Order: sequence, then structure tokens, then C-alpha cells
Amino acid sequence: MKKLPEVTLAFWIMKIAATTLGETAGDLFAQTLRLGYFLTTIALFALFVVTLVIQLRSRRYNPFFYWTVILSTSMAGTTMSDFMNRDASTKYLSNGATSLGWGPQGLGLGYPEGAAILISLLLLIFLGWKLSGMTFQITEIVTFRGEALFWSAILVSNTLGTSMGDFLSDSSGLGYLGGAALVTGVLLVLVALMQVPAVPNVLLFWIAFVLTRPLGATAGDFLTKPVAKGGLDLGTIGSSAVLLAALFGLMAYAHVRERRSTAAEFAGAEATEAVRPQRAGRR
Repeated sequence: MKKLPEVTLAFWIMKIAATTLGETAGDLFAQTLRLGYFLTTIALFALFVVTLVIQLRSRRYNPFFYWTVILSTSMAGTTMSDFMNRDASTKYLSNGATSLGWGPQGLGLGYPEGAAILISLLLLIFLGWKLSGMTFQITEIVTFRGEALFWSAILVSNTLGTSMGDFLSDSSGLGYLGGAALVTGVLLVLVALMQVPAVPNVLLFWIAFVLTRPLGATAGDFLTKPVAKGGLDLGTIGSSAVLLAALFGLMAYAHVRERRSTAAEFAGAEATEAVRPQRAGRR
């Protein structure tokens, strides 16, 4: 039985919604509530493990389980990236805060160094995946080992995407809207490349999966950051609440569609089984 969803337009809409919510929710816990990157990363990584166990124990694809794991990887990826790339200096603090939570507040690697580490780690995961001989097509992943590799790649890719999004928003000079426009342009190029037979669709999928994370990161920052910095200053609490409601609505829609699809498949299988004895009798 399939454990992962079909890749459709609805899939990408939900992915962007989940990653945008991951950005605002991660910042909500780490910055607005001032838990800090260290404690928040530990808590959100634990949440990721819990949601992953539920997904792995599920016997077939369940939209609520799947997208909850995607959301948890996005939230954990946000604070993991911030912890790697930032430090305790005031330029990374918001709302007049002078400190964040307990423990170290960042390794201060910087966005280029942090992205290089994450890219290397992601390539190692894909190398191990390739050597295992298992498929990269997510609709054909049905084994525990295949799912474990898939979710490892998802966690690292969402963390990498956060670093890329923060670099585009904060360090490149493009700003939030400029960074989002650049990523959107690259994604449109990927859509065009889908029509080129020489370019594997699996490769395009994973590139798009990584790039939709910085799109969500820049969109989340645009919603929450102060107007003086180019944002809408809607706040992490309000933005997260609206995005969560939208994501749950999309998950409910996907759940209804999945149940209808399963019912249709079951009815088709029953009809096939009913016809077989009749054909056997005629012979």
C-alpha cells in the first residue's frame, strides 16, 4: 500500500503552506516566546520524532499524518538552521529582546558555511539512498527503510531551504519579496524543464522540494517582520494561526479525496472479482 501522496498541484500548494507555517511557528517559539534556538530546536526535533513514528506505523497514506511530519520538519528545520547560522548578537533578536532562552543561542557559522554543511549532508543521504538500490519515486516508496531515507532527506532539505531563504532575505540585498520572486522564477524554470525528456523528473522534484522551503521562509518573514525591514508586521502569532487553519483545511480536503479514491479502488477491485467467476463459468 502506498504511504506517500501523489505529486500534484495540490501537493505543492500544501508544501508551501506547511513550510511558510514552519517558518512563522519556529520564530514564534524561538523569538516571540523567547525560548531561544537551543531549547526550541530540542523540543521541535522531539516533536518531529513523535510525528515520524506515527507516520511510519501507519499502514497506508494518511494526509494528516504525512503533512504533520512535513510541518514538524519545517519548524525544526527553521530553528536548526537559525542555531547553526546565527549567534547571540543583538542583530538576530527581535521585539527589543536582549537575550533568548537558556543555553547557547547559535554556532555563528553564517549562511554560506551552514548551507555548505547541509548540502554535503543531503548529498550523503542521496548517495546512501542510491547505493541501497531503492527507488527515488516517492509514490513507489512502501518500505520502512525507504521511508526512513525519505524523511531524513526531507528534514535536511527543509533545514537547508531555511538557510537559503534567510540568506536571500537578509544578506543578498533582495529583501523578502525579491527573494520570493527569485525562487518563484527558478521554480517556473523547473516546470518548463518537466517537458524535456532528457531531464529526470525525480531530479526536478527534489530540486523543487528544496526550493519551496526558501519560498516559504521568505513568505513567512514577509508576513511577520516589521515594516521598516520590508515586512507586513502581522506578527508570528496571528500569521501562524491563519496559516495553521489554512493548512488544516487543505489536509481535510486531501483526506476526503483520499477516502474517495480508496473507495473507488475498492469498488473496482470488487467488480473485477465478481466478473472473474462469470467468465470462468462461460469457459
